[in-house]
Amino acid sequence: MKSKLFFFLLIIYAMFSNYSAQENNETLQTLIQKAVEVSPKLKMLEAKKNASEARVSVNSNLPDPTLTLGLMNLPTNSFSFTQEPMTGKMIGLSQAVPYPGKLGAAENVLNKDAEITQEEIDDAKNEIINNIKQAYYDLSFARSALSIAEKSKSNLERISAVVRTKYTVSEASQQNLIQADVELTKIKDKIAELEGKVSSSLSTLNSYLLQNRDTQIETENLSAINSVVLNINELNKTAKQNRPFLKGIELEKNKSELMENLADYEYYPNFNFSVQYSQRDKITATNTPLNDFVSFVVGLNLPINYGGKKSAKVQESRIMQKMYANQYDAALQVLNKNFGEALSKIDELKEREKLNSEGLFPQAQQSLKSAMANYQVGKTDFINVLDAQNKVYETETNLYKIRMQYYKQLAQLEFLVGKSLTK
Repeated sequence: MKSKLFFFLLIIYAMFSNYSAQENNETLQTLIQKAVEVSPKLKMLEAKKNASEARVSVNSNLPDPTLTLGLMNLPTNSFSFTQEPMTGKMIGLSQAVPYPGKLGAAENVLNKDAEITQEEIDDAKNEIINNIKQAYYDLSFARSALSIAEKSKSNLERISAVVRTKYTVSEASQQNLIQADVELTKIKDKIAELEGKVSSSLSTLNSYLLQNRDTQIETENLSAINSVVLNINELNKTAKQNRPFLKGIELEKNKSELMENLADYEYYPNFNFSVQYSQRDKITATNTPLNDFVSFVVGLNLPINYGGKKSAKVQESRIMQKMYANQYDAALQVLNKNFGEALSKIDELKEREKLNSEGLFPQAQQSLKSAMANYQVGKTDFINVLDAQNKVYETETNLYKIRMQYYKQLAQLEFLVGKSLTK
């Protein structure tokens, strides 16, 4: 009797000593840094920004001057340069000059494109960080769930061994043996499912790192939730200050204001300055030398608003300002909705994590210990032992699932506000 009791106590100790924290390994920050470094999307956006910066010089400087060469008033009867006094050789140089301030206004508009692209880059970085965190937490949970399932399998195997021992001495029924085998088969099926989830999550995470799908990545165990105090007003304020997407909309609105300023210059003339030099030869018939000519010419276009084409540019820029203002308000409206939903979910998960970690899981462990002890002395049915074991498995798995959902929700919230919300 004492040897059997010792055997049961040994089983119970082995069952609960396995519930320990996983050793910390590769940090999440390392994975994020690598994903940002190798991201093709970020490289594409960097190239887009460089192109925008190069476009400033292309479109904000004076056009090239024009060199003119010509022959003037050449007589068609002889094509001689010395027959007529009006015949000469001409060289000229002209330069188009926009109205003062127009090039600077164009430069201001073009500079905004590079600033807008920089906000795209920052938002894309935040999106990558969010994607990595989502995949990382999925992988970490899948591994934790797999580990818990494997521990449950080991426990069921030990319980099954006890039942077989009791069956040999007619202290357990064949039905008990069948029930134990059924539970073992069910947990093996769950393990196979979780192994598939681990492989899938690992493949997803490796895709963000441009690595082979089977490349191993170590993960840390999902730790207990560290409560973060959040409220919707602070989230809105933080998003306005930090979310690159919102900053990009504001820059688009600023750009349209600068475009209105540039469009106003369409009502002012552009200039063309030119100088010409004419060289004349001596007249052969009279042996008379002739003086050379130099000419200075200033031209300007007449900014006539044919068909309202110039006023239409101004109107277009004003409409765009209203459009971006409405887009900004619409984005805030969507964010406010997302913040409300996220905060409700986070509060729910924090409460559930507390209930599971401080109540359900310890209670399930205690229930299993009690069921095992009572089964040993014949005070409870075998089905109660299996039920208690399943409760331990379910509550611990659910505890890690709650933590995974919390950290994923927090990561999504950090992406929406554009800033980390944890110290």
